[in-house]
Amino acid sequence: MAQTATSAFLTLLFLTSLSKASEDDMPSNCSKLKKNSWRDYLRGSKHEIQFLLFTRENPECGQIFNDQAEILNSTFNSTLGTKFIIHGFRVVSTTPSWINGTVKALLHAADVNVVVVDFNGGATYSSFVDKMNSTSLQVSRIISYLIALGSTQDSIHLIGLSLGAHLAGFVGYLHGGRLGQITGLDPAGPQFTGASIDARLDPTDAIFVEAIHTDIDNLGIRIPVGHIDYFINGGKDQPACPSNPLSFFRYMTCDHTHAVHIYMNAIKAVNSSCHMFGIPCSSYEEFINGNCLDCFDPFQQSCPRIGLEKHGGITVEALPQQVKLYLMTSPTAPFCAYHSLIDLHSDTDRTKNTEVEIILYSKASTDKVTITVPKKTYHFKRVITHQEPLCNVHTLQLRYRVKLFSRLSGNKEENINIAKICIQELPFNDSEKTRACFINIHLPLNTKVIHTVKTECR
Repeated sequence: MAQTATSAFLTLLFLTSLSKASEDDMPSNCSKLKKNSWRDYLRGSKHEIQFLLFTRENPECGQIFNDQAEILNSTFNSTLGTKFIIHGFRVVSTTPSWINGTVKALLHAADVNVVVVDFNGGATYSSFVDKMNSTSLQVSRIISYLIALGSTQDSIHLIGLSLGAHLAGFVGYLHGGRLGQITGLDPAGPQFTGASIDARLDPTDAIFVEAIHTDIDNLGIRIPVGHIDYFINGGKDQPACPSNPLSFFRYMTCDHTHAVHIYMNAIKAVNSSCHMFGIPCSSYEEFINGNCLDCFDPFQQSCPRIGLEKHGGITVEALPQQVKLYLMTSPTAPFCAYHSLIDLHSDTDRTKNTEVEIILYSKASTDKVTITVPKKTYHFKRVITHQEPLCNVHTLQLRYRVKLFSRLSGNKEENINIAKICIQELPFNDSEKTRACFINIHLPLNTKVIHTVKTECR
């Protein structure tokens, strides 16, 4: 593929930002991810690849895993599942800092073999892309060795970030789509968004393909590429990332790499009551506006969840394809958030947009959100997030707010009346979810109105 302006920009971007990642902290006698020197890149960078094996017997120390003899002499166990971690674009003198944390998270959550695919690409994004096919052949060769030793195809799970997601798709294609699972972490967009399914990740590449999208307006792909595609916070502008362009390089790359941290924390929180589930919807706007509240269509019962459950917890026999799923996250680890619908009915004939501040108090957290109810609107819905289950919320506080500019421009509405306001935790198809309603609420301007929430966790 020809070098493009986008490719050159991405190369510069990663050189100055992602390349600053620190080397994984491993004991000195362990095999480590390789680094290229500037001399290698100036010469065009040799295409080298190595495989590192981690198991619960050697969770901190990678074993070289490049051929049959090394595999036979390793701690590899063919009766366990095997997860391949495939990084994305790498540049001079770098190692992906997220690899070690992901290895540890996987081994903590399950007794599996973890194989890190460590390969050197080209000095530019385009030359890196050009070498993906040859890399996929080598990954496929290792998988064939494992199958010959007794591993089953459906026990193989490929996890790829950015370009690594598409590389995982190429590997899956070489195995006829019969490998167990591919997880794409914000699959790369440049040079792939308009590509045919033969040239990028798609649902035919494995028995189950999922993707987590966090940067669809920049470095990630905009289109769904799996059986299910999670669009976190709409797929862009992650709350954990800086919103100030003055932090230019982190501002430009944080959303893209955040998919790794979402996935890693979902794996770590396997025993938590908060699950990162997605709700199917046609768009993020429809989701946050409260028009998609359950998972009956097409999943019949439970909502798909990010993590290590088979097929994301989907129980329907025939897997759907390219279903868009939406969820919101909190700005701090572990990022999981509970979702609830605010359903408000007003009997005030308002001539201006109305801001209502809502605060949910629980023993462990305080969650505040401000909703804007459009003028002449008597029924308003909005999905919000909170840190604790709704059944743990003991107090609801409401306040009608008017900004100074709105006051100066002639907004003379001193109060509003809410005929009814309900809050109910999602998804609605779960009969156990908590619901609380309040009626006939009078909200004077800038005055706190407090109600006790009487719910109990079942």
